[in-house]
Amino acid sequence: MKTSIINAINLSKQYKVPVREAGLKAATRSLFKRSYKTIKAVDDISFQIEPGEVVGFLGPNGAGKTTTLKMLSGLLFPTGGTLDVLGFHPSRRQADFLRQITLVMGNRSQLAWDLPALDSFDLQRAIYGLPRFEFEKTRDEFIEMLEIKDLVQKPIRNLSLGERMKMEIVGSLLHRPKVLFLDEPTIGLDVTMQRRIRRFIAEYNQRTGATVLLTSHYMADVEALCKRVIVIHNGKLLFDGMLSSLAERFSGFKTVGVTLTRNNGGMDQYGQVLASDDVHVTLRIAREDTPRNTARILAEQEVEDLTVEDPPIEDVIEKVFAQNSAAA
Repeated sequence: MKTSIINAINLSKQYKVPVREAGLKAATRSLFKRSYKTIKAVDDISFQIEPGEVVGFLGPNGAGKTTTLKMLSGLLFPTGGTLDVLGFHPSRRQADFLRQITLVMGNRSQLAWDLPALDSFDLQRAIYGLPRFEFEKTRDEFIEMLEIKDLVQKPIRNLSLGERMKMEIVGSLLHRPKVLFLDEPTIGLDVTMQRRIRRFIAEYNQRTGATVLLTSHYMADVEALCKRVIVIHNGKLLFDGMLSSLAERFSGFKTVGVTLTRNNGGMDQYGQVLASDDVHVTLRIAREDTPRNTARILAEQEVEDLTVEDPPIEDVIEKVFAQNSAAA
């Protein structure tokens, strides 16, 4: 029987933050008596992740994603609920736990700014007590996978953002962790660099069987790497399931693209016309009407090509958040 590698039950994190009105009088009063309000960064969420899964952790800014990752990696202590990762309580920060996880944050650097990446990698070897032969084999393997052989002898400060991100990922994985917490690992990178990072993460997962929890605002990252997604908003869990079923649950429409031999008009009888350019027509059709209307199009029109797709995942996520805000 497979045991979950991450278990979060009714996990919560609250902060007390000082508040005061503007003005000198309020500032003076706050010196003697401060007022506070409670912020629920993470509000009673529960989920389990199995070994080897790559799970997308989605939500708008301020949803509680990074706070959750910090609790999972032991940087923050939960206010409520229970949490275990690899059988450990993360907040205890035990050495055996830390050797098996890594946290990569796209807007944070852990490598020495003025040293070549090779020197920083060697420092990681010393910190984790890695045997030199094993370390060099892993290091060289990652350097080849990310195509950075010509860059590792340059000081980190002389590298581009994308090149630095590659170095950060190599440095974070030299001890071959079993669990990866990735917080916006492709933020600010160009499309080509994003694709290389995604390919590396997927290959690392396949080679080692590592478990990955990924946050990203780039839906291409999620679609390329994750079969399952967890969606949170305002600290609350909105959805936990297969990425494919997210569109089925929250979107009642399909996008149908039609290429005609000759466009005689009248395509609006099959659905809402989103775009029309000579012989190319894009339609928005209710999910339950899609089989019947596509059959009509094929029977009644001169069709060269026809495609049926779910709406872009960005639109689905936006709809999830909109529904939650309306309910609130």
